[in-house]
This record gives sequence, C-alpha cells and structure tokens, in this order.
Amino acid sequence: MELTLLGTGAPAGLPRPDCPCAACATALGERARAATALLVDGTLLLDLTPGAAFAAARAGHSLGGVRQVLLSHPHDGPAVEVPAGLPQPGRVPDGRELALMTGHRVRAVPMDAPGTGYAVTGPDGQRLLYLPPGAAPAGLDKNGDAYHMVLLDVVGRPDALAKLRAVGAVGPTTDVIAVHLDHDVPPGPELRRRLAAAGARAVPDGSTLDVGVYEDVPDVPRRTLVLGGARSGKSVEAERRLEAFPDVLYVATGGSRNGDCEWASRVSAHRERRPGSWRTVETCDLVPLLAENGPPLLVDCLSLWLTDAMDSVNAWDDAEWSGGGERALRARVEELVAAVRNTRRTVVAVSNEVGSGIVPATASGRRYRDELGRLNAGFAGECEHVLLVVAGQALKLRG
Repeated sequence: MELTLLGTGAPAGLPRPDCPCAACATALGERARAATALLVDGTLLLDLTPGAAFAAARAGHSLGGVRQVLLSHPHDGPAVEVPAGLPQPGRVPDGRELALMTGHRVRAVPMDAPGTGYAVTGPDGQRLLYLPPGAAPAGLDKNGDAYHMVLLDVVGRPDALAKLRAVGAVGPTTDVIAVHLDHDVPPGPELRRRLAAAGARAVPDGSTLDVGVYEDVPDVPRRTLVLGGARSGKSVEAERRLEAFPDVLYVATGGSRNGDCEWASRVSAHRERRPGSWRTVETCDLVPLLAENGPPLLVDCLSLWLTDAMDSVNAWDDAEWSGGGERALRARVEELVAAVRNTRRTVVAVSNEVGSGIVPATASGRRYRDELGRLNAGFAGECEHVLLVVAGQALKLRG
C-alpha cells in the first residue's frame, strides 16, 4: 500500500497565516507544511484540503483515480472547493466499515474529541491508522495486531500514542508518522529531537511512503539524564520524553515534607502536569527499582536522592565525613551507577546542575556541590542520552 502525504501540517497550515511567532517565522521551504491530507494508492483521499490537486501534482500524482474522499474532522472557515471529478467528501459513522471496489477496507474509529479516525487495510493486507488533529482513540481493545503505520498528532496528543502502545496497536516496528504539525514546536532539529524521543518521525509534504516496508524507526533511548538549573524546565523536558508511553512509574525522591506549604505547592504542580495513567512512588531506594523489570521510570530527582544519601551517613559533620561517611557515600553512589548500567528498564532521570554558580560559603555546601557533580558524571556515563536544559531549551550533550 502506497501513501502520499499531500500535507502534514495543522488545519491552518504551518506557518499559520499572519502569525508572528518564532516557529512560524522559521517554517520556510521544506519546513512549511500544508494542512494534512493523505492519498492512499491513488484511489482513497483522507481529508480534502485547499490545493490538494496541486499538492498531488507536485508529488507526481493525480487525483483522477480517487474513488472515495473521507473527512476526519470538522473544517472551520469557508467550505473547501471539491475539484472537478472528485466524489463528494463524507464521513463514515463510528464503528462502521466501508469496502471499496479497489479492495481497500476502511473502518471508522471513534475518537475522544470531534472527529473520526480511519483504519485502512489495503488489498495486500497492510494496515494503517490515521487519526484527526487533537484527538485520541476512544474505547480501544487489546485484540488487534499492531498497525504497520500510524499517522497522528504526536505533538498535540502524545497520550494518544501512549494509548495505542498500551493495547498493542503500536508495536516496536510500527512506523509512527507525526502529522497535523503546528507551531507548538520549532521546526527542524528541535521537532526531530522531540519526535525521536517518542519513537516517531516527520516527513516533508509530498513524501510517498510504502506501508509495511521496514523503516529505520527512531530508537528510543533506554537511559536519559536531564540536567539543568533551578526552574530551567528540566522536569518538564523529562516528563515530555515519556508522555507518549503508557504505565510510567514516577519516582519522587523528595518526600512530602509535612508542614512545608511551598514544597507542597511544587509537588502539586508536578502532579497536575503528569498524565493520569502514570503511577507515583515516593522513595529514595532506587536500586531495587532499577533491578526490576517493568514500565519506564522517571526519577525526579537525583539531587534530592543525594541529599537523603548524605543525611544517612551524616555527611554534614566533618568528623563523621572523614571517619567513614565519605567512603559510605561513595559506595552508595557506585551502587546506584552500577544499577543504572545493568538496568533493562527505560529510565529518565532529572538532576540539578549546580557547579556553574557561585562557590558555596560553607564546607557542607561545597561538599554537596562536589558530590552532586560526581554523581551526575557517574550517572551520565551510563546513559545513552544526556541533555542540559537552559531557559527551557534542551541542549544535547550526548546521544
């Protein structure tokens, strides 16, 4: 089954008309995207957009062979003119299946937002799933096989990809294509980086893809360390890297700190950001979690883990530190680093980068700064990906 993407952008396109934002300002040339529309084997058109006939011609195709036009979502603004010779567009009722004379079967998949998803099976048995913008499937079951290709709003609804993974509709070899791309993420390297973390990719408008043919699916890194200063956006970046995956275990190392209202407010803000399907455990006992098999771990953060470890050996007292506390702490750090090296789980960990600021005024403060630098270096040495977040921007240090 051959698929041509006549457009891959949001309904308003990219850049958006009259939008002055930085993403739109850089969405030029190959980074510009028309509203998403898909041409399947030259006979089935999913979503009719302005200029579809010209887009097909630029891609080396014609709409002359189209026998069915299906819409996936309500279209705002003026009605789109139907090119001469094309059948009138329509939508298939949720749950219904349409058999085309060309041998394609199309099943309408209900969504949790206005719109309809379409599962298309080609004459050769290849299967693709196309979802409308801003929507995720509703009422999925685990009885089906994985699709060969899935096209969806990865940036706007990463939870849709997580739901598909949870029921096996997206597997390790599924080619996940991001469509309905808007100005939420700057085009170019930043978009590619974010999609790769979700196991997805984007292609330019006009691309023709063979459904079911092996592609180099982005390899999601198994171990990632996200570093950054206070309020740099490091936790948001770490959470973003796993929001397209189901059943994440969020490991909070800071505890509840009863009576600290400011800390409670921070914890609440973190909880509200996280997907409802994630579970949370409050612990600093990371080694057993890393040794177990299970869903991805998000550890936030190593800085607080170190505080707990230093408390346990009374590292703040000079006599205790020189009398064995230093050796005990280094042993705990080595144990944690070894656990990271041997883990089979996907792990994203957050830590503070404090070594670039002023030198702490106290011996205990300098001790903490030094030990955190050693911990970060050891942990980073076992990670495929290491990021430094500055002013909300993620800089790739490794991977």
